Amino acid sequence: MADHTDVFDYDAELRLHNEIFRAAARVGSRDRVLDIGCGTGQSTREAARAAVEGSAVGVDRSAQMLERARRLSDDEGLSNVTYEQGDAQVHRFAPAHFDLCVSRFGTMFFAHPVAAFTNIGLALRPGGRLVLLVWQGRDRNEWAAAIRRPRDPGSASPTGGPDPFSLADPAAAEAILAAAGFTDVSFTDVREPVYYGPDSAAAFDNVLRLWDEDLLAGLDAATVEQARTRLRAALAAHDTGGGVYFDSRAWIIEARRH
Repeated sequence: MADHTDVFDYDAELRLHNEIFRAAARVGSRDRVLDIGCGTGQSTREAARAAVEGSAVGVDRSAQMLERARRLSDDEGLSNVTYEQGDAQVHRFAPAHFDLCVSRFGTMFFAHPVAAFTNIGLALRPGGRLVLLVWQGRDRNEWAAAIRRPRDPGSASPTGGPDPFSLADPAAAEAILAAAGFTDVSFTDVREPVYYGPDSAAAFDNVLRLWDEDLLAGLDAATVEQARTRLRAALAAHDTGGGVYFDSRAWIIEARRH
């Protein structure tokens, strides 16, 4: 999948979610924090600023995103933050090293979630905390059809594999975490809008950059144009005059390593 770190501001899209997520993380001044799927590192940098006597490590599969994360951290003069490229499902973390693991929408695409969270859990000290931000169900996120799916708006994931809603069901998510060695699992409802641009024209350009070659693969020109027409209409309908916003629902999931 193409990497759009230089053309789409995910941090702006998720600003309101991030404020809630940061409060839920409750990073302590001496915490050693692991950030899974850190992207360009906003949540990693915030953890590093809070952990003034501790440290933060961001992990992501994208070299381009990590390059930007390092630049931004250097610009802010943060000396207690590092980044590693890797897949959290199999990455070799220092065992029982971290006090806290956080992830902002970075854990929904695991092919083998129990194995992935088991691996993450081994990186936490006993009693260490896990704080995740994940999407609730597709039907609770109105951006899902208009923004993420250039095909038939009602279609499922084209790959048939994990998608942004794989941890949406609390019972299923709790079972995964329990099987991976976590206890005291809790869910907090988050309802905040996502932001796609200052007006519908800018939002249209932003979303087109998200529709990379994987999402458009196999679509003929007529289908692509129909998708663009649907998108323009949806963005215009959500243009508040002060920005384009779509309703969304997410969970804050908290747990502890056994």
